[in-house]
Amino acid sequence: SSVVSVPGPPGPPGLPGSPGYSNPVRNSTQCLEAHRAAEGTLAYVSEKGGELYIRARNGWRKIQVCVVCDLYQLLRSLHLVALNAPLKGDMRGIRGADFQCYQQARSMGLTATYRAFLSSHLQDLATIVRKADRNDMPVVNLRIVFIGGEVLFSSWMSIFSGNGGIFDPSTPIYSFDGRNVMTDSAPEKLVWHGSSTVGIRLTTNYCEAWRTADMAVTGQAALLQTGRLLGQHVRSCSNHYIVLCIENTYVGNSHQRRN
Repeated sequence: SSVVSVPGPPGPPGLPGSPGYSNPVRNSTQCLEAHRAAEGTLAYVSEKGGELYIRARNGWRKIQVCVVCDLYQLLRSLHLVALNAPLKGDMRGIRGADFQCYQQARSMGLTATYRAFLSSHLQDLATIVRKADRNDMPVVNLRIVFIGGEVLFSSWMSIFSGNGGIFDPSTPIYSFDGRNVMTDSAPEKLVWHGSSTVGIRLTTNYCEAWRTADMAVTGQAALLQTGRLLGQHVRSCSNHYIVLCIENTYVGNSHQRRN
């Protein structure tokens, strides 16, 4: 015969267990973990109303809302970069110099517009950057440290205050191919600019609008070791000196390299 078991009365309740563990960052970043990304990469997750993450060495970390505005300010900057080789005064005019800035920037995957840091018969140096970007964006070098670069000047117009464009000469100025022109092998660290200390063209000292390398013609240059980007040194246009390029319009994150 079969025996029917009758359940007894319920026992006393057990001790409360430990609370469950929830890691919202892990939940939000599960989709990110499937993708390999370089350290410093930013990612936007649309769940939970939208969250921003950065790839750290040990995984993804959430960026708190309170620092997003600071992050935005870091992104807003104008890059000052040297051409890969020094040039004589004959640059085929300002358009030729501008084209070299454009060409070398594009060859490195930089999508912003770069123009030569020079005065000419067509322009005063101080007016190259558009008015909306002249006062509220720092001028930085090309070194990517998390986001942005190392600050050379607090703003574009601060260069032209009349003090000769004072900056810290220990801060590197990089060429498009990554050399620090402040410490490379070039014996003279001079940069052409053809300008006064307030960024106005000097028509007698800009190598005939950057169209001649004649030894008898002169151009205005600055000696970088002195920490003055607009130093007033008159030199023969036959010399090979550094030519700088300025990102003349901030356009979102266009300073970042494209893969």
